[in-house]
Amino acid sequence: LHEWQQESEDVGDFLETLRYDLRTPEVFVFTPKGSVVALPAGSTPVDFAYAVHTEVGNKCVGAKVNGKLVPLESHLVNGDVVDVLTNKSLTAAPSRDWLNFVTSSRARSKIKAWFSKERKEEAIEAGQESIARQLRKAGMPLQKILGGQTLLEIAHDLHYADIESLYESVGNGHVSANSIVEKLNSILNNEEINPETDSLPEIKQVKRERKSVSGIDVEGSEDVLVKLARCCAPVPGDEIEGFITRGSGVSVHRRDCVNIADLEIHQGDRIVKVKWNLSAKSTFLVNIQVEALDRSRLLSDITKILSDQHVNILNASVITHKDQTAISRFTFEMADASHLDLVLTAVKNVEGVYDVNRVFNN
Repeated sequence: LHEWQQESEDVGDFLETLRYDLRTPEVFVFTPKGSVVALPAGSTPVDFAYAVHTEVGNKCVGAKVNGKLVPLESHLVNGDVVDVLTNKSLTAAPSRDWLNFVTSSRARSKIKAWFSKERKEEAIEAGQESIARQLRKAGMPLQKILGGQTLLEIAHDLHYADIESLYESVGNGHVSANSIVEKLNSILNNEEINPETDSLPEIKQVKRERKSVSGIDVEGSEDVLVKLARCCAPVPGDEIEGFITRGSGVSVHRRDCVNIADLEIHQGDRIVKVKWNLSAKSTFLVNIQVEALDRSRLLSDITKILSDQHVNILNASVITHKDQTAISRFTFEMADASHLDLVLTAVKNVEGVYDVNRVFNN
């Protein structure tokens, strides 16, 4: 309870969710090893995942109930055996959509805490970038100031515990970057300042390694944090472009991605050239959609074929229609993207399958 209260941003919200848990009937479900887990009635596999462990919840990508894949918003009933499928990739993260259907206060507080931390990190990075931009405009020594004690002194003068707290406040718009630079200029005006001519945006390295991937070279930068955009999930062979994000390094998109096209129009100065580094040992996320005539064991047969092709399945879902057709979606990791065509061909040869396509927006 203390942990939930610490993570809740609103005391009233915490008390309300706690009261809901206390007055809600329970369901009792089992882990695959036979351990009993008590949950509020109406709980979903996501509630179960967070009841097992916070990291299991944060990395949840799917679930099996009584041996069958089910949607994450499915309601659990007494006696269900729940097996959570997790993505061990550093990019794994919860979804905001989960807040629309989770029942337990533990799951709700953990999801909110994750996104609260995300917002804080993004604000810190945005604040630091904003101050750096103003320093460049003023022709002040960027590295000297950001790496020195003067900024810390200003943070303390403004009653912030550290520089990160100052960055966060600037990123949230509580303090202007221009006012900070004016204070810096006032302190340093008696020192000899060597103006820097660099006016290009800095590509920052960020410590959040869960979002990094290898296999991409960024022009003009080494060891920069890179992530593959989930909207279009590029793989080697695709034409790609990079975008300098606020706090998450460089996001890599397919060149024909609608999102990168919009970014080029509105934030073209943040577009960078990137290229595949085919010598790097990397794994890539691929999303495919399989259309087939519905039959028993269809999902099992497709899953077996994918496993035979040595890809790591992270998520699978299927929707059946009244006309006896089934639409299945799979997300998997593969190390050799040149092998993708063979994988798609193998799936298309499964009995009943009539179409297989890569999905670029999931």
